[in-house]
Amino acid sequence: MAIGNIKTIGCVGAGQLGRMLALAGYRLGLKFIFLDKSKDAPGGQIGDIILGEFSDPQKLAELGSKVDLVTYDVENVPVEALNGIPKDKFLPPVNALAAGQDRLSEKELFQTLKIPTPKFRTVDSMAELEEAIHSVGYPAVLKTRRLGYDGRGQRVIYSPAELGAAFNALSGVPLILEEFIHFEREVSLIGVRNLKGDTAFYPLAENTHREGILRLSMAPYPDKKLQAQAQKHVKKVMEHFDYAGVLTIEFFVRKGKLIANETAPRVHNSGHWTIEGAVTGQFENHMRAILGLPLGETWPIGYSAMVNFIGSMPTREEVLQIPGAHYHDYGKEPRPGRKLGHATLVCQTRKDLLKRLKNFPGLNP
Repeated sequence: MAIGNIKTIGCVGAGQLGRMLALAGYRLGLKFIFLDKSKDAPGGQIGDIILGEFSDPQKLAELGSKVDLVTYDVENVPVEALNGIPKDKFLPPVNALAAGQDRLSEKELFQTLKIPTPKFRTVDSMAELEEAIHSVGYPAVLKTRRLGYDGRGQRVIYSPAELGAAFNALSGVPLILEEFIHFEREVSLIGVRNLKGDTAFYPLAENTHREGILRLSMAPYPDKKLQAQAQKHVKKVMEHFDYAGVLTIEFFVRKGKLIANETAPRVHNSGHWTIEGAVTGQFENHMRAILGLPLGETWPIGYSAMVNFIGSMPTREEVLQIPGAHYHDYGKEPRPGRKLGHATLVCQTRKDLLKRLKNFPGLNP
């Protein structure tokens, strides 16, 4: 399909990521249609929504029939439901989406590509858990293989006495037991690859989570050695899938080395700082990549932070009175634990960034 003929993009999921993809795509002259189960989803503010479940093959086929190209902002799309959309019309690739849906597939992918990752074992019964813990050791993390995100679907096990409770809390679905990594920090790298195989990488971001939810990302994380390691790992994954689009890997840092935790075959929360803090934001570069366009420069403009607003939103005035701050409201109804918006903060020096983050609205409980 000729790039110039692509006018309308379909997006599976109309969450805040889909909304930000559309905001970036409109500057390129693109229109958007979303598939989502909620008519009030953020993407509906700027594009039409086909109401339906992500697992509904007919709704997915309907979306595919109305657009020139389909992408997604969620990973919980059953790949077997995508049969009605031609593979060359769906990007990033279906096989990358499938790998990102299952923690076992992720870990096996990292092993195959010789990317360091925690020790792991599959668990389908209490007996298998008792056997797996001998291989993995204490402490360990028992996780659901699918649909776990933002800290959901996992239990940390510190002693034999906790095995039964952890298994009972999560049993009934396929599980995976992973080594608990005593890390010094968490970082993520966002890479992008277009249809021609051109690649680009953003600086590493240092991430802070609370209760399993990302609260703060700061970039660039100044470590050239880790940056080179991360780019090597992300490039391996993108080449493995003949990837087109943005792809993220989250890493633990331990003793100067990276340990891959998980991958996300899509735009990523830890990359929101790039909207104002990089020459080309991750959302625009995702659109450029799947259209086969030249990639935009990814170098940072100063030092940036992204603050997630969880459960409640500060006022525009509170945020915008801080020099270098930008306010993003997703238009969601507030509820505990829900990502409602974010702010980015861009400064000329890291010292100024850290100073302005102190008592930043919404950052501390």
